[in-house]
Amino acid sequence: MNIRRALLSVADKTGVVEFAAGLASLGVEIISTGGTAAALRAAQVPVTPLAEVTGFPEILGGRVKTLHPAVHGGLLAVRGNAAHDRDLARHAIRPIDLVAVTLYPFEAALARGADRAEMIEEIDIGGVTLLRAAAKNADGVAVLSDPAQYRPVLDELRETGTLGEATRRRLAAGAFARTSAYDAAIARYLDGDAFPERLVLGFEKVQDCRYGENPHQRGAFYREPGVHGPSVATARQLGGKELSYNNIYDLDAALELVREFDDPAAVVVKHGIPCGVGTGEPLRAAYLNAREGDPVSAFGGIVALNRPVDAATAEALAETFLEAVIAPGYDEGARAVFARKKNLRVMEVGALDRAAEPWGLDLRRVRGGLLVQDRDLLDLDESRLKVVTSREPTPREWADLRFAWTVCRYVRSNAIVLARDRQVVGVGSGQMNRVEPVRLAARQAGDRARGAAMASEAFFPFPDAVEVAIAAGVTAIMHPGGSLRDGEVAAAAEAAGLAMVTTGIRHFRH
Repeated sequence: MNIRRALLSVADKTGVVEFAAGLASLGVEIISTGGTAAALRAAQVPVTPLAEVTGFPEILGGRVKTLHPAVHGGLLAVRGNAAHDRDLARHAIRPIDLVAVTLYPFEAALARGADRAEMIEEIDIGGVTLLRAAAKNADGVAVLSDPAQYRPVLDELRETGTLGEATRRRLAAGAFARTSAYDAAIARYLDGDAFPERLVLGFEKVQDCRYGENPHQRGAFYREPGVHGPSVATARQLGGKELSYNNIYDLDAALELVREFDDPAAVVVKHGIPCGVGTGEPLRAAYLNAREGDPVSAFGGIVALNRPVDAATAEALAETFLEAVIAPGYDEGARAVFARKKNLRVMEVGALDRAAEPWGLDLRRVRGGLLVQDRDLLDLDESRLKVVTSREPTPREWADLRFAWTVCRYVRSNAIVLARDRQVVGVGSGQMNRVEPVRLAARQAGDRARGAAMASEAFFPFPDAVEVAIAAGVTAIMHPGGSLRDGEVAAAAEAAGLAMVTTGIRHFRH
């Protein structure tokens, strides 16, 4: 398909001047609207204002400019259809062979919290209509919806003098995907209900992964349009190999937990589960506390830190083989240390704001459907804490209980976390009963279980798990409560001289 005439109408001007100049050098006539035409004229690229084509000016403050038969007739006419050709000739309409449109930045306005009046004006009508019309007629029209498409299209035109069918179909699919995601964002905004009757999701690809969880699975990483704030989706990679599917999953798990802490903190994650968490001053001490919680599991792990990394912390990180590190930033000394670790993936996310609203809903795919829920953001509610033994926790035990409880929220059920001096010393995760994770956590902690605090994300249905904790040397326990045998569970703790606190809050994490 030859390109003789192109219509450019872009809100995002990135690369449009170079693209238009490239088209013009190939003899393509360029038509354009207001701001885009002005940018092309300023760059001395030949351009025909759209009003000269339609014989009608832009009206309603730009709300109506491309919605005209001279435009959409030129886009939708089926090439080679005699009836369509007669209609074009009767109304003096010339075909348009290429359309490039970037839509009004609705998602960006939503991300910055624009008021309703601005949000409504950022709903693009003409641009969406152009994309859909051109994409529908992909047999005769090329449609570009992203500046990243400009160079490949120009390269193909220069090399072959035309755009092949495969290219046009791929571009058309991209245009419909873009308008679908755009409309989904508008629908969610206007509906205002987190759980609407029809949930439409629109994500944009960040990267292809070499494979998924396993080499025989394909994988890719997608970002929700308009996402802002520190996250793996917005992080900048400073060095190391390309992120894998599993790296991204573990980085997210580590980052979400480390942002829970006000003090300098470090989290080590393996297979989506925190295996080491520590706080301390300076940051190097926090990381060493996290690593020493389970140094065997830390090998090949992912580390997240909630402070910018200095050279001393980087040197400590470099002592162990790690897959990736994610932090708010890195000083020059840290960057120099990591430059020696060619394969270590180094991710920078910017300052972590605990008060920032977490992005989106929690989604989980099942065959034939999608489970959707709010994110689990509920922390301890002080008014619901209840000491159910005669002995209250000591100040140190209170600090360790709160610390263990925070970590436990991020551990797979059934979950048990042992902590001592705000360092995780044992984790039991993903077991089918409540006793086995206590055994696992106690075995990992060894002697460090003596004097440790223990948190459970759900209640104890029987005293047996508590008895295992007592035998290991645990001195304080926190759990939600709510079992029919809460009295028996508390009695076991009481008999051993433990302090036990119930929270009234459950944190299943399947």
